[in-house]
Amino acid sequence: MPETQTTPSSERFIESLFTKPDEGFDHSLRPKSLAEFVGQEKISEQVDVLIQAAQLRGDPLGHCLFSGPPGLGKTTIAGILANSLSTRLVVTSGPAIERPADLAIELSKLKKGEILFIDEIHRLNKIVEEYLYSAMEDFVLDIPKSTRIPLAHFTLVGATTRPGLLSAPFRSRFQFLGRLDFYGVSALSTILLRSSRLLGIEIDQKSIEEIARRSRGTPRIANRLLRWVRDFVQIRAKGIMSQGAVQEALEMLLIDAAGLDEMDFRILSSIVDQFDGGPVGLQTLSMAVGEEPDTVEEVHEPFLISCGFIKKTPRGREATQLGLDHVRNSRVKAGK
Repeated sequence: MPETQTTPSSERFIESLFTKPDEGFDHSLRPKSLAEFVGQEKISEQVDVLIQAAQLRGDPLGHCLFSGPPGLGKTTIAGILANSLSTRLVVTSGPAIERPADLAIELSKLKKGEILFIDEIHRLNKIVEEYLYSAMEDFVLDIPKSTRIPLAHFTLVGATTRPGLLSAPFRSRFQFLGRLDFYGVSALSTILLRSSRLLGIEIDQKSIEEIARRSRGTPRIANRLLRWVRDFVQIRAKGIMSQGAVQEALEMLLIDAAGLDEMDFRILSSIVDQFDGGPVGLQTLSMAVGEEPDTVEEVHEPFLISCGFIKKTPRGREATQLGLDHVRNSRVKAGK
């Protein structure tokens, strides 16, 4: 394991990217336009149509909801929308809007065409969510036993990792629903090349591809791993970047060749060993690996499913043959 002073000590590296994001670092590498936003071509094309149509009509953009696993670019798209429309972006989150009064403060500050971005929108208080209905449809805020507050024609952009937790009436009020998927190695390599130039890092193509393969299909992780590799090479490899040095740097973080970190492998091996390949329920699995159910479901499972290592069934989680093979091969490689 890495020493305490150089890597997260109380949390695993991958999980820490989602629980303790480095906003300054992430923002410096974030694409500012659709031309820079690679790897999500389908949704980029759809968003481009929305932007051009709004500009042609001179109208504010319709409300948008973006879903997908953490770190894929939902916040980035919100920023691109604001930049493309030359308007202000106000950023908040579901947990930060605790009361209707909090919502009223945010909405009353917005001017026509400005964008309110709510991250983790599925975590909005249900009472607050209901106040948004009239705000989104009629651009008024109905205060019971009081008055109706008129609002500017704003745009709500929501982001969620769990769209199924949003009620049907709420989802129906968004004019556009888009889902972001995990990125391929080629797209991540392009992102890493751009990031390395912005950070002034000299790195060869093989090293870039090695990082991309272990980045869980997620740009945020790819960029953080790039920074970690830079630090590792400076301290442990005399500043000489190579594919071997990259492999050594990532193995120090317990990230294997498939991109699985320590907890990913623990979840997979627990299903294989403790539960005979499954099925096993989320609560039971979470207790077995010592992790919160929400973290297992939102951070680890989507990637394991995308790799084809586990699958969800009505009876619970099951390991696939690919998953069984990965556990077996990893143990053979480790000499266990």
